[in-house]
Amino acid sequence: MISNIDWNDTIKKEARGSNDEDLGEVQEVSGGYVLVQRGLINKEKFYIPQDQAESYDGSVLTFRVSEDEILNKYKRDSAPSSSFDMDNKSNSIQQTKAADLGRESEETKVPLTAEKLEVSKDTRESQTTITKEPTTETKTVQVPITHEEVTIETRPPSGDTEAQTPVSSKEDIIIPVKKEEIGEVTKTPYVKEEVVVKRKPVTETKEVTEEITSERVNTSEI
Repeated sequence: MISNIDWNDTIKKEARGSNDEDLGEVQEVSGGYVLVQRGLINKEKFYIPQDQAESYDGSVLTFRVSEDEILNKYKRDSAPSSSFDMDNKSNSIQQTKAADLGRESEETKVPLTAEKLEVSKDTRESQTTITKEPTTETKTVQVPITHEEVTIETRPPSGDTEAQTPVSSKEDIIIPVKKEEIGEVTKTPYVKEEVVVKRKPVTETKEVTEEITSERVNTSEI
């Protein structure tokens, strides 16, 4: 019997035989027996010893005995007596021992070894060079320059203007005027833009080819 089964949790769960036969549903567990009931109208009751349980996965309780054996030994309308209990336990223990001996005599485990590739990775440092170099271009700049021009306007004399004798010959009057000219051209450096250098991991897959050895078995009669 499997000791770690929560028998209370098996109530109302599905029961199956060793050949995956549908035995019905677990109704109760008491006195060393599991009461399994099958059918709605013609109900069949099986009182199966707890030590015949093989596994429980939370929804299905599986027994190590087949449906035929359960029909022959454990189909009853009421709970079995103590003498029946002792006989069935004795038979169950003998059957379990015989089954275990049969399995031990039939099975031989031969481990087969194989190699697997394990590739280590080493981290090393390398350098990436970022180069700044000058580029030359011709640039034209529009420079506004200002100069003064003389205009002649005729208007009535003001009262404080003193009359003078008209000139007897040609006379030049010098009027100073200002004008701007293109001077020295200088070049001033400024930050045009920034280049941001980032480092990020990039993964690529590379192939490693190597021979490995594994074992296999061959049978031969002597």
